[in-house]
Amino acid sequence: MSLDHYVTLGRSGLRVSQFCLGAMTFGEDWGWGSSVDDSEAILTRFVDAGGNFIDTANAYTKGHSERIIGDYIRSRDVRRDQLVIATKFFANLYPSDPNGGGANRKSVVAACEQSLRRLQTDYIDLYWMHLWDRFTPIEETMRALDDLVAAGKVRYVGFSDTPAWKVAQAQVTASFRGWAPLVALQIEYSLIERTVEGELIPMAQELGLGVTPWSPLRGGVLSGKYTRENKDTVDPGRGERVRMFLTERTFGIIDELIRIAGELGTNPAAVALAWVQSRPGVDATIIGARTLSQLEGNLAGLEVTLDETQVVALDDASTPTHSFPTPFLQMAPTIMHAGATVDGVPSEPWPMAPNNDEERY
Repeated sequence: MSLDHYVTLGRSGLRVSQFCLGAMTFGEDWGWGSSVDDSEAILTRFVDAGGNFIDTANAYTKGHSERIIGDYIRSRDVRRDQLVIATKFFANLYPSDPNGGGANRKSVVAACEQSLRRLQTDYIDLYWMHLWDRFTPIEETMRALDDLVAAGKVRYVGFSDTPAWKVAQAQVTASFRGWAPLVALQIEYSLIERTVEGELIPMAQELGLGVTPWSPLRGGVLSGKYTRENKDTVDPGRGERVRMFLTERTFGIIDELIRIAGELGTNPAAVALAWVQSRPGVDATIIGARTLSQLEGNLAGLEVTLDETQVVALDDASTPTHSFPTPFLQMAPTIMHAGATVDGVPSEPWPMAPNNDEERY
């Protein structure tokens, strides 16, 4: 499969590439990341390959990421409308200003205007709430987003890293009041981080939200470059954000990735990305790349097809512990139905919805 094999995002008609280019590394303002030239080379390779989905945020590299994307589109032969540009609000770029961040109407509108200027565009295709603002009523946030959609400044809206119950409240509220609905959910999801399978992903499937996983390689931990032998001497650019995951459980996962990559003639990162992209509910996986070679390695994930045995091996190596459903509740549907069938389908404990639009809706 290639980047120009598009899918619709959630319960919308927006067509996106199945890998989304994450732009958190665009700019060196955080002490690590891609230079402007490298960022533009990565953008060119991604777009030329058919990728149309780019994800950034107002806070990424202190706003430089958005400016790099805006400058690139203005200076290159790229038609703005061919791209699906997503960015986020919530982060406060003005620490002394109590309304400089968050999800209240004043902050949301101001952040949108600032992102539009940095991106040098008239509209944002997908506008994410970066985090849940527990100090702002969700009705205020959703109405502000609906107004931005009505004004033509935003096309679609979504939530990132927000509890399932709050996302559900926001979506039901929007539905009842006729406001712009959420079409997507951005959450951390990888072989290392699978707890989202407990509530967030089933919620997204039920409410029509396309899932776009971030950090599918856990900051490069699953790329294969970290081993038991070098874990005590390695000095990753992201520091503790990487080192804290160099555990025996992680190395057990990496062992399986390396073994399967050898079987398929590819690299461990491609196998890890293929696993995430194949999960129920996932529409487009967000891949990050600091260098062009990293991007090439990640794009190889679209060419990987895992067989059932390989998927089971990876699942077994990465089995998560969910807060819900509890072990008893996982057994309950089978116990209660005693092997009964519904519409000819055997009952199963907490089945996840199929990963295709025809069956999902």
